[in-house]
Amino acid sequence: MRQNKLLRLLSAAAMLALVVTTGSHYAFAEEAAAVEDAEPFDLTSANTFAGAFLAARTADVDRDYAMAADLYRIALQFEPDNREVKQRLMITLLIGGEFDEGVKVAEDLKSERAVERITTVVRAIDAIRKREYRTAQKLLKYEGPNDLDRLMSTLLSAWAKYGQGRPKEALAQIKALDGPEWFRVFKNYHAGAIALAAGDKATARARLNDAILDREGGSAAPDTFMRAVEALARFEAREGNKQKALDTVSVGESLVNNYTPLEALRKSIEEGKHQEQQVRTAVQGAAAVLFSIGGALNREGAEDIVSLYLQTARRLDPDSADILVMLGGIAENLKKEQEAIALYRSVPEDSPMRRVSELQLGLALAGVGKVDEAKKHLQGLIELDPKNIRNYLAYGSVLSDAKAYKEMGELYDRAVEAIGPVPKRSDWTVFFQRGIAYERQKLWEKAEPNFRKALELNPDQPQVLNYLGYSWVDMNINLEEGLEMIRKAVELKPDDGYIVDSLGWAYFRMNRFEEAVGELERAAELMAGDPTINDHLGDAYWRVGRKLEAVFQWTQALELEPEEAEIPKIKAKIENGLPPLAQTVPAAADAKETLPKKGAAETAASDKKS
Repeated sequence: MRQNKLLRLLSAAAMLALVVTTGSHYAFAEEAAAVEDAEPFDLTSANTFAGAFLAARTADVDRDYAMAADLYRIALQFEPDNREVKQRLMITLLIGGEFDEGVKVAEDLKSERAVERITTVVRAIDAIRKREYRTAQKLLKYEGPNDLDRLMSTLLSAWAKYGQGRPKEALAQIKALDGPEWFRVFKNYHAGAIALAAGDKATARARLNDAILDREGGSAAPDTFMRAVEALARFEAREGNKQKALDTVSVGESLVNNYTPLEALRKSIEEGKHQEQQVRTAVQGAAAVLFSIGGALNREGAEDIVSLYLQTARRLDPDSADILVMLGGIAENLKKEQEAIALYRSVPEDSPMRRVSELQLGLALAGVGKVDEAKKHLQGLIELDPKNIRNYLAYGSVLSDAKAYKEMGELYDRAVEAIGPVPKRSDWTVFFQRGIAYERQKLWEKAEPNFRKALELNPDQPQVLNYLGYSWVDMNINLEEGLEMIRKAVELKPDDGYIVDSLGWAYFRMNRFEEAVGELERAAELMAGDPTINDHLGDAYWRVGRKLEAVFQWTQALELEPEEAEIPKIKAKIENGLPPLAQTVPAAADAKETLPKKGAAETAASDKKS
């Protein structure tokens, strides 16, 4: 049920994205694939309208928004009245964070029906930014069918009414908003925030309590849920209700484990520090609306529309740490590490999100090849807070990528000492990563106890089940137990191509070749373009007599740029095939190469989200 609601949210976003990215035409989406492979243009090549427009579209597809905006401006020098180019320029400016110029273009396009919704909202947000609340309220009237647009317009309008000194009308407007169940967490949080800003303590407490008790809404919109938790906890702390404040923090922790800002808030409340609300003005409230919606939509494939919401929110509330951190995460996902680094560095030092941004900064530095700087930065974080396990996990992921396994093992030895004699369930990652570090050093007698400890703490963790189970099969020990572990991992994550590959390769190692073919074919479908999986599938095909298909798969693996050490082995197989079974020798290190890669990557990604 929850997933259906998320899909509905995404459907609404997709509709809006279609409007704002294509205007009245759909050619851009249809031709994007052709543009994607084009050679990048530079500004000196844009000496005609066609040249500038094609170059701009290429930059647009590559998400190089600054370059795209420059090129659209050049195109407009040739055709100043071209509405299509103006629409693209407006969207590019807004996604790229150039809000002020984007508003000017929106004013020029306000009569264009194809982009009417986006120009209206952008103009209304600009009016709120200028504290022209009556103007904003007029612009925000919406009677259309789109639930997401109706939610956004109503919440923004309510904050505009609050800005006019009419908080009771603002609260009544939110209360009257009818819609699907997933509206609840947004309505309750923003009503509570307005009541808090207006000094209506009873309403604030009631609405924020409703927000944090909405578990389903919290799962669908965790960023809004966490803002509600933090707002209520700060409110109770300021009212002198310390235990109620801490209980509120516990509610948030029960939904999201080890969330750094909540840990910082708990410590701050326990120490009796003054608590300041994050949203105190109508302008910050409008930014919170955009953040709420952007956060709910934030997932792979929705980067453009989420960036549009967040960059607009940032213009209203430039020091909002959670906006900056979320934008940094999007930039990292899009391989824009330098942009991510700048965003993480801009998080205010006194923000509870600063610790999150510091960890992300270290990972981003490593991502651009500044490994020594990343290591120094993350080592510094460990020295400042040696009990914070996230610091070790972030540093460990950098060492894992650098294949510095000895140093990685020593790091996790320190992490285990920091954890103490009674580890928590969430500490499974430390033991799993320490196991990987030892296994990579061929110290199985030290690795295995760590994998077992990780499973003791988290018995159904598919990555650990996969790694330990496959290791046993590969070493020809505990075969049935190992195979059962891998099968369980596949049941838990049936769409994980790496784990399915492990099952297929385990069957291969046990000479169960027909079963191996079936699983490896499925793995190749799930992870198209992975050279190791293609290589494994080629081996399995050869053993069942499908030799032409085997050579094809090995050739594919070679074209997919495998690790350098694998290239001569694959070439030898293409030329000579596999040796007869009697001549084969187990190759444990080669066979497991994909497993630690997946495990380390998943743990690092999990740490980033926290």
